[in-house]
Amino acid sequence: MTDDSQRNFRSVYYEKVGFRGVEEKKSLEILLKDDPLDIEKLCTFSQRFPLPSMYRALVWKVLLGILPPHHDSHAQVMAYRKDQYSDVLHALTVIRFISDTTPQAEVFLRMYQLESGKLPRSPSFPLEPEDEAFLAITKAMEEMVEDSVDCYWITRCFVKQFHSKFRDSLPQLPKAFEQYLNLEDSRLLSHLKTCSAVSKLPYDLWFKRCFAGCLPESSLQRVWDKVVSGSCKILVFVAVEILLTFKIKVMALNSVEKITEFLENIPQDSSDAIVSKAIDLWHKHCGTPVHSA
Repeated sequence: MTDDSQRNFRSVYYEKVGFRGVEEKKSLEILLKDDPLDIEKLCTFSQRFPLPSMYRALVWKVLLGILPPHHDSHAQVMAYRKDQYSDVLHALTVIRFISDTTPQAEVFLRMYQLESGKLPRSPSFPLEPEDEAFLAITKAMEEMVEDSVDCYWITRCFVKQFHSKFRDSLPQLPKAFEQYLNLEDSRLLSHLKTCSAVSKLPYDLWFKRCFAGCLPESSLQRVWDKVVSGSCKILVFVAVEILLTFKIKVMALNSVEKITEFLENIPQDSSDAIVSKAIDLWHKHCGTPVHSA
């Protein structure tokens, strides 16, 4: 047997006996022993496989540039990050923008605004759509990352990278959604067009909030593995798979308002299957990165 065929045989065996992902976990542990860490290999691994929860925060911090590739620097860099977190928090408290009763998601938003030079003149000013998106992502991240310092830095860098790295791609996602839905189920797309619903779908929820508030965090983090490691197109396939999964329900709805309302509040019990099928669709249409561990 070749190395690849042995690995494939073992993966199938582990999956059958209930140890799905054992090989992948071992591969990741090997990658995490590299010094310096190989960012490209970690990205490729994250594109191909879901990250084990025990390593997710570490891999995200490395891929988002919060931690450097060299292991020796991790403790010192995180100490700096913690000091910066405390300084910004203190500044916002002194100017009375936050208090002990301010929800953590809002605290993180104000910290992000202050560091970005976008802090409004008063806490009572209405939030911009991008602020609402930040809050949604933060609330989801709070369920994934226990440590508040890690949570802030991951949220901050996730949002910053998302808007800088995918600036040119984001406006194209609704069109890509329409294209791939047409390939998978043209009849379903025709129904949406007949109802004049295509332009009214919850694209902001899907693409600007990265499904935060739409999917439960246990499923969402598998999608965000792909976003953090370099693909915003995965969001398109999650949207397509939501439509395919609830095709019968959507086809029975004949108004834009009802279709949009349903898609904004999809049943949560199907989310794991939706994400798994969406990742398969993504690999089908975009290929599978080659992981060279």
